[in-house]
Amino acid sequence: MSILQYRIYRSIELNNQMTLEQLRIFVEVAERQHLTQAAAVLALTPSAVSASIKVLEERYGTALFNRVGRGIEISEAGRIFLIEARRTIASARAAELTLAELGGMKRGTLTIHASQTIASYWLPEYLVQFRQAHPAIALSVTIDNTHNVAQAVLQGGADLGFVEGAIDEPTLSVDAIASDQIVAVVAAHHPWASGRRLLHADLLEAQWILREKGSGTRSALECALQAMHVDFDALDIALTLPSNEAVRSAVMAGKFATAMSELVVASHLRAGLLAKANIDLPERAFYMLRHPERYKTKASLALEAMIRLSQIARDETPAKINLK
Repeated sequence: MSILQYRIYRSIELNNQMTLEQLRIFVEVAERQHLTQAAAVLALTPSAVSASIKVLEERYGTALFNRVGRGIEISEAGRIFLIEARRTIASARAAELTLAELGGMKRGTLTIHASQTIASYWLPEYLVQFRQAHPAIALSVTIDNTHNVAQAVLQGGADLGFVEGAIDEPTLSVDAIASDQIVAVVAAHHPWASGRRLLHADLLEAQWILREKGSGTRSALECALQAMHVDFDALDIALTLPSNEAVRSAVMAGKFATAMSELVVASHLRAGLLAKANIDLPERAFYMLRHPERYKTKASLALEAMIRLSQIARDETPAKINLK
């Protein structure tokens, strides 16, 4: 039995007040609405997870989940409690970070959520530099789409978020931190590989493979077509896939087109596996997200300064450094 399991069972026996462990277990179950999956993430047994949820429900006389057949669904009371549980966990994490940083970045964790293109092709070099400069700081990186990254920062689950898509979330601080070129690409045997100049009608006649809704790459194409007065909804989207790598592989295998970051396809263009279509798509920005009301850790400020200085040196984003 793990230490965490022991604490859960002891809280059951002693009928103590609600613990952070119980809150974390509840949040994991609520977000997945599946006991076994939550147990796997928490490294607990399903019975320990079920017991923790049962303690909360019995102690406070509230059903947090509805048992439907062999599954569970979060109740209305559970949805309301989930908001407060997330806030409490975020506050506890902020308090822990504040205390850890009193030693001057001698320990601690920097939690980052980033969208796929950024996390896979742009951010790693900065993480390596940061790790070399601050080896005592653990880095936790989660990859998700733009929408979910913004939610993680909003809810306190991440110190920093990095996204390539525009977001409509006035609560967050959103700063452009780098630029990126979107390109339309096709397989080497596609008719567009000839390099002929494409017309708007060509875009509507082609079959496309795109990322899922909520991804920054897809949003960038939508905005580009809107600026060109091309109806995005009129595109013939043959396939929607959840990752850049899946889209890239599918395009190479058939007569399809896609649009994505040049960072993702650069090596394939050099190898002749893909070809650029002759249509001008605009640059887009990479954005850094913060919650302005939450504590700015020294680790997050250090990573931000490292990125900004590097971008200025490359003359990509001559933005003023503001670490207040």
